[in-house]
Amino acid sequence: MIENTSRQVPKEQIARQLDCMEQVSRHNALLPEKPLFFCQTFGCQQNEADTERIAGMLAEMGYVRTEDAQQANVIVVNTCAVREHAEKRVFGIMGQYTHIKDTRSDVIICMCGCMVQQEHITEKIKKSYPRVDIVFGTHMLWHFPELLLQRLNGSKRIFAISGDPKGEIAEGLPVQRDAGCHAWLSIMYGCNNFCTYCIVPYVRGRERSRRPEDIEAELRCLVAEGYKDITLLGQNVNSYGKDLGIGMDFSDLLARLDAVEGEYRLRFMTSHPKDASEKLFATMANGKHISHQLHLPFQSGSDAILKRMNRGYTKESYLALIAKAKEYMPDLVLSSDIIVGFPGETEEDFQGTLDVVRQGQYDVLYTFLYSKRSGTPAASMPDGATPEEKQDRFNRLLKTQEGINQQRQDAYQDRELSVLIDGLSNSKDGIYTHCGRTDGGLLVLVRGDDLHIGDFVDVVIEKTSLRALYGSVLGKGYHG
Repeated sequence: MIENTSRQVPKEQIARQLDCMEQVSRHNALLPEKPLFFCQTFGCQQNEADTERIAGMLAEMGYVRTEDAQQANVIVVNTCAVREHAEKRVFGIMGQYTHIKDTRSDVIICMCGCMVQQEHITEKIKKSYPRVDIVFGTHMLWHFPELLLQRLNGSKRIFAISGDPKGEIAEGLPVQRDAGCHAWLSIMYGCNNFCTYCIVPYVRGRERSRRPEDIEAELRCLVAEGYKDITLLGQNVNSYGKDLGIGMDFSDLLARLDAVEGEYRLRFMTSHPKDASEKLFATMANGKHISHQLHLPFQSGSDAILKRMNRGYTKESYLALIAKAKEYMPDLVLSSDIIVGFPGETEEDFQGTLDVVRQGQYDVLYTFLYSKRSGTPAASMPDGATPEEKQDRFNRLLKTQEGINQQRQDAYQDRELSVLIDGLSNSKDGIYTHCGRTDGGLLVLVRGDDLHIGDFVDVVIEKTSLRALYGSVLGKGYHG
C-alpha cells in the first residue's frame, strides 16, 4: 500500500496556471465575439465540484458559459467510471459532440474525469474518437489552462493522464458555481478503502485532505456570497485529517466549521461505516448549523458479502451504529446505498439486506445492480446468480423500500418543518409555487406569499406523497 502523504501544489506552479489563463484571456480578447464554453458532468457530487473549477478557469480565460453545445467554442465532458451505464452514455454523447466539427472545425472538445483515467478508455478515445482534442485525468485537472493554451497555440491532440495515485491538492484556482443557494465544498480527495467492486481509488488516487484553514476560508466566502446549503465532499469524509498529522479528525473539522457565523446549513457526504463514530454523532447533535442528515452506505446485509466487498464492518456493527446515530438525533434523516447482485450473492444473503432495510427505516435508498468494473478484484469473482434472479431481487428491494418510504413520508403529516426555498415548483396544480429542502434534505413543495430563493421558512405539512411533502408557509425564520 502506498503511504499517505497530502501534497500541496507549490505556489509557483499555481502561478504558472494563472499566467496561462491570462495568455488565453488576451487571445480571446482579440476575437470579434466572446467565445463560449459548454460543460457536461456525469457522476457524483465531487465531479460536479470539479466541473465548477473547470468552469471557473474557463470564465477567467474570457469564455462565457452556454447551455447549447452546438454554439460552444470549447466543450468539456467530465466523466464517471463507477458504472458501465455511465461510460456508455458518455461515449454516446461524445459521438454527437464530435460531429459538431463537421461544420465548425475550430471547436475544442475535451474529455476529463475518472473514466479517462483508465488506460483502456484512453486507448479507445485515441483509436475511436480522433476529434477529441484534450483528454486529462483527475490528477491533471489543475493543469487545464496550460493544456488549453497548448492546443490554441497549435498542439495536436493532448493526452494528460497522470499515473501518480497520490495526487495533489491545488489551492487558489477560480471556481464558478451555479446560482442559487446550494454549494459544494470539497474537504478531501481520493480513497484508501479499496472496496473490491469500486474503481474510485484507482482513478482518484489516495486520500489527501485539504488544510482546515483553507476549508474554513472557503466556507466563509460561501456564506458571505449568500449560499445557504453547503455540502462538504469527500469519498470518505470520516477519514479526513489522517494524512495531515495535526491531530484533527472529521468531527473536529465539523465543529470548527460550525463555529462560522451566518444563516446556513452544513451537510456532508459520503461517510463510511467503518470510520463513523459516536463522536461524530455528538458533534452533529450539538451543532448549530449541522443538518441532521446522514448518508451511511451499507451495500449489503450479509457478513459474507461484506467481507468479499472489503467493507470492514458487519451487519451487526452497522445496525448498532445507526441506532446510536438515532439515539443522538431522533429526527435524523437517514439514507444509504445498496448493491444488489454482487458476485456470489445468494438468496440468503439478499434476505439479510432486506432485514437491514426493514430495521434501518431509511428515508432514502440509492439502489444499484452490481456493475462489473475492469481492474477491480470483484470483476474476476465467480458468480452463480442469473441476471433474472438479480433483477427479481432488485425489484423486491424497491417494493420493500417503497412501503417504508411511504410510511416515513406520511409521518410528517401536520408537522411544522424549517424549509430552505431553493427553486420554483413544477407542480401541475399551480398551488405549490416553490420547492425547498428540510434540514434533513427532504423535498417539500410549498405554497405561500412573497417567497424567494434562499428564504428559510416555517412550513406546516398538509399532504404527503412517496417523493415529496406539500406544505403551506407559516412564516419566515432561520432556526440555527
